[in-house]
Amino acid sequence: MGGAPAPAPLLIACALGIERLALRGGDRAGAGGPVTVVRTGMGPRAAGRSLTRVLGDPALRGAAVLVTGFCAGLTPGMRPGDPVVATETRGPDGAATPCAGTGVLVEGLGRALPGRTVHTGPLTGSDHVVRGRERSALRGTGAIAVDMESAVTLQCAVRAGAHPVAAVRVVVDAPEHELVRIGTVRGGISAFRVLRSVLPAYLEWHRSLLPRR
Repeated sequence: MGGAPAPAPLLIACALGIERLALRGGDRAGAGGPVTVVRTGMGPRAAGRSLTRVLGDPALRGAAVLVTGFCAGLTPGMRPGDPVVATETRGPDGAATPCAGTGVLVEGLGRALPGRTVHTGPLTGSDHVVRGRERSALRGTGAIAVDMESAVTLQCAVRAGAHPVAAVRVVVDAPEHELVRIGTVRGGISAFRVLRSVLPAYLEWHRSLLPRR
């Protein structure tokens, strides 16, 4: 007898060990299906290789993919620890990947992080750390934040048949709070604490996009 289809798995991708540590400490109660957290390594090449390999696992076929971790904010007024929900990711070549369920993510993060501003808009990609004039130039394209892995991660996920896809980042470096400043450690701790709190919002996003039974 045929039963209800098994829920699609959720793959959460992050680049750094400290990001994975924060996510593994999150509350997984209410997961709508199997949840896998994978560390891809830093930079677009590492992220692309890792995602292609991981999504080759039959158990993750058709998985929803959410990429997360830290980012550099581009908009004045952003503070370390502010979450960024991407409406789309943009590769250095200009290729854009639309993100699904952004409204659900914004609402879930608002509940998980009361008092924090949740920023939404395009998330652009780079292959290096962005500072100074380059940060201003990227802001001029309409992007609100930049990181090195999100765009290629979602591009690889879509090519592998993953659906839906999303990107959420936590600001660790912002125009008024650059990493070269003394507040670096404080900003990093703030972003780490926020990342530990966001997993329920990710699970809610996943549940909201599963087929209704």
